[in-house]
Amino acid sequence: MFILTKIADLVQIRPDHFEKPSHVAIEDSINAKYSNKVIQKIGLCICMYDLLWASEGLIGHGSGMVNVNVEFRMIVFRPFKGETIFGRISEASAAGISVRTDFFEDIFIEYKELPENTQYNHDEKAWTWMYDPESDPMWYDRNEMVRLQIVDETWQDQTPESTEQEAVDKAKRQSPYGIKGTMMKEGLGVCLWWE
Repeated sequence: MFILTKIADLVQIRPDHFEKPSHVAIEDSINAKYSNKVIQKIGLCICMYDLLWASEGLIGHGSGMVNVNVEFRMIVFRPFKGETIFGRISEASAAGISVRTDFFEDIFIEYKELPENTQYNHDEKAWTWMYDPESDPMWYDRNEMVRLQIVDETWQDQTPESTEQEAVDKAKRQSPYGIKGTMMKEGLGVCLWWE
């Protein structure tokens, strides 16, 4: 679910951070630049793990910022295909179920990836599973803890196609990183069912 990724970059330390020890100021700058951001084909950056190397700082002309070349490792969220994770149902539609974790919201289970005999209830806006035709249906309720398996991941380049405001707004609406999952296999689905 989490991986370590080595990154080399140039970070800038603002003058108001000069009072901090250099390694703390560098770590703060790296975390401000990368944490909670998606790097294409790498994943969602969580925080800096460790600093491997840092150059001497050079003061930039005019701004007073110190430029430092760094090499560091970052903790990144990127579950592998076939991995089983936990999440909570955030919403349901006729297309499928949206799931979130405590820090990631772009997980989607298409209706084709739900167990056989699963139906969408338009009145309740929720999915139900008829495991046994003679018993009551089992509900995929909102905020219910679920277990799912990763099937695929999607990447969207958020670079606008043009400078027009419509293209910029469209790029902002797209999620840069999404995960597709399944609940078809035994043991997957709402956790209460399997206790």
